[in-house]
Amino acid sequence: MTTIQFPKDLKWGAATAAYQIEGAANKGGRRPSIWDTFSHTPGNVKNGDNGDEACDSYHRYEEDVQILKELGVDVYRFSISWPRVMKDDEGTLNPEGIAYYRTLIQSLITEGIEPIITLYHWDLPQTLQDIGGWENRETVNAFQTYAEAMFREFGDSVKKWITINEPWCASFLSNYIGVHAPGKQDLQAGIDVAHHLLLAHGRAVESFRGMVPDGEIGYAPNADWLEPYSNSQEDIDACKRDMQWKIEWFMDPVFKGEYPALLQDIFAKHNAYVKVEEGDLETISQPIDFMGINYYSGSIARHKKDNGLFDVEAIWDGYDKTDIGWPVYPEGFYNLLTHIHQLYGDVPIYITENGACYNHEVENGMVNDQERIDYLKQHLTALHRAIKSGVPIKGYILWSLMDNFEWAEGYSKRFGIVHVNYRTFERTKKESYYWYQKVTHNNWFEL
Repeated sequence: MTTIQFPKDLKWGAATAAYQIEGAANKGGRRPSIWDTFSHTPGNVKNGDNGDEACDSYHRYEEDVQILKELGVDVYRFSISWPRVMKDDEGTLNPEGIAYYRTLIQSLITEGIEPIITLYHWDLPQTLQDIGGWENRETVNAFQTYAEAMFREFGDSVKKWITINEPWCASFLSNYIGVHAPGKQDLQAGIDVAHHLLLAHGRAVESFRGMVPDGEIGYAPNADWLEPYSNSQEDIDACKRDMQWKIEWFMDPVFKGEYPALLQDIFAKHNAYVKVEEGDLETISQPIDFMGINYYSGSIARHKKDNGLFDVEAIWDGYDKTDIGWPVYPEGFYNLLTHIHQLYGDVPIYITENGACYNHEVENGMVNDQERIDYLKQHLTALHRAIKSGVPIKGYILWSLMDNFEWAEGYSKRFGIVHVNYRTFERTKKESYYWYQKVTHNNWFEL
């Protein structure tokens, strides 16, 4: 047996997001979000699913906190539902929403679990979308108002904050590719939204410094890894273009105060441009305390003319795939982490999401998801390699604590280490839960 031993100070955690688990969409003074609108529009979400009830964690949070306690995690990453805590877009608080999160936070702290709050995990209030959403710079102001309210309410007890989750998904996937809310298909809209999300991040960081001086703040971009099919320059350049779309486009402005020229030139060929106003990049590049990284998959890829925005073709055949169809590619995890470290230096990194979709059901009171255990072993080994290679990894936060509403896939895809019966809301711990529990307790595992 080979033992993989992690540093003593590495934080172990699990993650969820508000719209995916809370339910209670019309309770406690919560207003509609863009995901309520999107999911209730026929044809947008598989099987017509929506987050009205989700996992009912709004009512069952005490049980979920106990599941976290038994799991032995150091941290729990969750998001605040913007439309649940703000009565309007001018800064009026909803007391019921504030009380819910205050109780959740205190429950976690009482059990020795550190809360990590994500401010934006995609549930924009619909009232803001009605005036243009993230395409409208006014939404940046509304986000800053919301962020400041949360810092004021919870900054005394919560010291780790994440501004924006997966800005690539919230911008290009949602407004250019159109798979997620609000479902637009316009490149310029995607670029505008991406810039405004980064600007909102920077504004929140500015406010945070004065309001939670003893806290830490960062953001959580998603990225995958494309390995060139060959050593031809065409294949190398094709992979570089596509990866820059998720990595450099969302990291260069934060860490270097600029957008990558290569992508600006490509976008310009499609008559689309990033609209930077005076002072924007200074705001976006405010120093942050850590970076989150969400990684799930990658593949080999090669140049293919007229194939998408960047003339690149991913080769997924030949890999084991999870039940959402993504290749299992742990080598990409190691390559991505060392690449980011090389690009941006010793920025502390939390793995804010990593996990796998396998749709096992309960049999005889158990869920045998050995494939997920194998995935986690492979990716934690890649993480360990990155740590040994000098990447400053501070924590690993598994996605997800429980099965949940998987966005456009509805309830058809299960990422949790806890199974959820979506009719009764019964929670059943999977075999992967018990495996991860040993990792969090021992700080090592065997291959």
